[in-house]
Amino acid sequence: MRFSVMKTERRVSTWSAPVFFSAWLTLPAVFAQQTVDVTIQNYRFTPAQVQIRVGDTVRWINQEKRTSHSVLFAPEQGGESERFFPQESWQRQFQTPGLYHYSCGPHPEMKGEVQVVP
Repeated sequence: MRFSVMKTERRVSTWSAPVFFSAWLTLPAVFAQQTVDVTIQNYRFTPAQVQIRVGDTVRWINQEKRTSHSVLFAPEQGGESERFFPQESWQRQFQTPGLYHYSCGPHPEMKGEVQVVP
């Protein structure tokens, strides 16, 4: 009887080690940071609203033919990016949860928002 118990314990241990190890290997994929693209074309941010997780990055890509743009946040939320020209991009990583409204510095009618969730 005692031998049988040890054998059962051994099978559980042998079975749980691969399960634990494979679960551990998937953790980086679950918590991997992502980059979300927002295109700028026809004087619009597309998509205008994005939701990301803390640690993720948003990259704005200028797809206009001749116009430069910037990404302007309120001063307490980061201020304004440098201007970037067609086929250039600018990106920002977000570390704090919250709602970040932005516009284009030279074209204030262009508006967007980033919602950062935990």
